[in-house]
Amino acid sequence: GGTPLKGDIKFSFQPQLVSSAAGLPKAPRRAITHTSRDPLVILSMPQGPFRTIAGVGRAEHPWCDANAVQDIEGVDELGTAVDYTLKSIEHGIENNVRDRYDVIIVGAGLSGCTIAERLSRELGKTCLVLERRAHIGGNCYDYVTEHGIRASKYGAHLFHTKHPRVWEYVKRFSEWIPFDHRVRGVVAREADNEKTLVAIPPTMDTVNALFGTNIKTEEELEAWYASERIFPANGADPANGEEAALTRVGPRLYEAIFKHYTKKQWDKYPEELDASVLMRLPCRTSTDDRYFNDPWQALPKRGYTRIFENMIGNDTNVDVRLETDFFEMKRLGTLPKHDLLVYTGQIDTYYAALGMPKLEYRSLRFEEEYIEDTGDDGLFFQEAMVVNYPGADVPFTRIVEYKHVPNQPEGRHERPGTLIAREYSSAEGEPYYPVPNPENRALYERYAELAAKEDGVAFVGRLASYKYFNMDEAILNALEVFDNFMETGVLDPKRAPAEFGTA
Repeated sequence: GGTPLKGDIKFSFQPQLVSSAAGLPKAPRRAITHTSRDPLVILSMPQGPFRTIAGVGRAEHPWCDANAVQDIEGVDELGTAVDYTLKSIEHGIENNVRDRYDVIIVGAGLSGCTIAERLSRELGKTCLVLERRAHIGGNCYDYVTEHGIRASKYGAHLFHTKHPRVWEYVKRFSEWIPFDHRVRGVVAREADNEKTLVAIPPTMDTVNALFGTNIKTEEELEAWYASERIFPANGADPANGEEAALTRVGPRLYEAIFKHYTKKQWDKYPEELDASVLMRLPCRTSTDDRYFNDPWQALPKRGYTRIFENMIGNDTNVDVRLETDFFEMKRLGTLPKHDLLVYTGQIDTYYAALGMPKLEYRSLRFEEEYIEDTGDDGLFFQEAMVVNYPGADVPFTRIVEYKHVPNQPEGRHERPGTLIAREYSSAEGEPYYPVPNPENRALYERYAELAAKEDGVAFVGRLASYKYFNMDEAILNALEVFDNFMETGVLDPKRAPAEFGTA
């Protein structure tokens, strides 16, 4: 997605400081040159991770105080162990597979592992978890690179939840440290088209920086939004994503931040998407620059993969077989006998033999670059973990610099070298996001009708439900599937996917 620059168009800007908190070292001012041949040339780099006086990865006061996580919480059974054995997990299906299981689970991501853990620990059920990838954890999988940086294979994952049940559940499998995710964006000012670094979602400071306003109170900003918003005629509901965005933020913020970013992300302009996609655009009337408002926001101290290792890695009731294709086993008739099947993959793939149309997904492509020499004046590439590029003149949607996060191995923030990942949206690759429009929704309903008639098969999770779940929603959905089994003996979701909040 996105329109590449033509010729050698250049811009430069002087980014805002990392923090205005008193007593903190200021990041060096730097210039960025952007050309079509050399997309991003860093002339000098920040000296330290994105932080405030409250700590690395924390928001300014009073916003950091709104996070219910203020210290380390949770339990990590594996602890500080570096060399350990996960007895339940093997590659391939050749060895140590039982003749019969109570449940076969397809997929070792959040949904599959949560259901396996609950069935085993609460009911003593035997589970075979089949995973086609070479690792557990699904898209949450992270690891420490050869350069000692904890990175995510499938893009940044930020845990946040409003559900007390989910927070109490995940604390059983990891120690968690507070993290207030804050995003910056490179956006053109209205007056002179110069690029500047602003908070996303837009805050009071964002509006002032982009449009030259001098808004000082929440009441003034709310009045500004009210003057900007455009509503459909005759009081009608927004018919598409563009109309929804205009009712939320008005045309100027929509053009500056949301319109072209949406096109790059979905390869569709907002007017081609459901209103629900942009109806939830956040409108901050304060200086709160946190990306999420949920009461619990944290990162697993030793990474996301450790959560899954603690969940099922040494459970004697659970066998996990990696690099194993469920459909191939089904075709060959080599699946062990079982009472129930939980399927967490793409629902249209399950019914591929019927020849129905495929559902549409968006994927992500990551262009990773390790930068060894960050110079004498700084150890980081950019000011924050995530910097968005919402303009049409840049082909990627954002750059992620993993080194900023506080759950890096001890001492890594102070050592040279950093890893960045430019993120491109794509129609090819691992399915990440269902494309929400009327055609796909209608097609999914046809698949859902077939799934409802499957005896002994539960379709669980974002791919099986054709619905994007945040991490906490995926866990809650799986927990409710287990609740339903406890109450009725049926492994099925208690709620329709549409009842979860994410568009």
